[in-house]
Amino acid sequence: MSPTPFSSSPSVALNTGLQMPLLGLGTYKLCGLQDVYRAVDAALSAGYRAFDSAAVYRNEAELGKALRELLPKYGLTREDVFITSKLGPKDQGEKAMEGALHSLSQLDLDYIDLYLIHWPGTQGLPVADERNPGNRAQSWASLEELHCQGRLRNIGVSNYTPAHMRALMQSCKVPPAILQVEFHPRLCQPELMSLCKEYGVCFQAYSSLGKGELLSDPVILDVAKNCKRTPAQVLLRWALQQGVPVLPKSSNPERIQRNAEVFDFTLSDTDMDRLSALDSGQRFCWDPSEVA
Repeated sequence: MSPTPFSSSPSVALNTGLQMPLLGLGTYKLCGLQDVYRAVDAALSAGYRAFDSAAVYRNEAELGKALRELLPKYGLTREDVFITSKLGPKDQGEKAMEGALHSLSQLDLDYIDLYLIHWPGTQGLPVADERNPGNRAQSWASLEELHCQGRLRNIGVSNYTPAHMRALMQSCKVPPAILQVEFHPRLCQPELMSLCKEYGVCFQAYSSLGKGELLSDPVILDVAKNCKRTPAQVLLRWALQQGVPVLPKSSNPERIQRNAEVFDFTLSDTDMDRLSALDSGQRFCWDPSEVA
């Protein structure tokens, strides 16, 4: 079977009018060209058309090289894939323009489909430091400038709290297209989801599997058994049925393939409710709530 072209893979319309695939490959902890190449090859073969990187992952150059070499193998071009990267916390503020241009250079691209402020704080500053809001605003102004130049097709934020989002929406010239946050049945983030809906911002999930911890949860295992799916597929489907794009990460080609098999089944309302009832506010990743 030939791979699905981006134009016909399940996608969501962003507030810029551009489309973003609902399923992307997260590349956190993918290190070295060999590992990145193998994962990207498996993902393209499985129909993935979106790839999520970041300056702090230190794999932008490897991702860019892997895509350049592998896209022709699948009859694809640059325009067939959606590439995300993120501004490192060390470049927050006056270094944001330089940081974003460095990402473009590392990826060796004329444009990045989506570029995010990775974290609301600034590396080297205490979380409660009152310089953080000003640095965020300065970063956003740089991203807006590059967006207007067409170098960053969509711009957005990651790990923002409701307070950070409200402040940004009050001051921005270009609204964020995306908010990317930790999201899974134990961290449902209803206030953030509601805010994003109100603002017309796409709410995107990372860490859908809770760093693997959720794969052994008894409720998730029971739902997976009943619908003859893997726990990972159930967790990804739970998000997708709420209209939330997902970014499962794996270096294992077989798991990459299985994680893509999430568009040919539906969870019942009962199963959706059972999973959502697991919400306890538990985080497996960083907590941005103390960042000023």
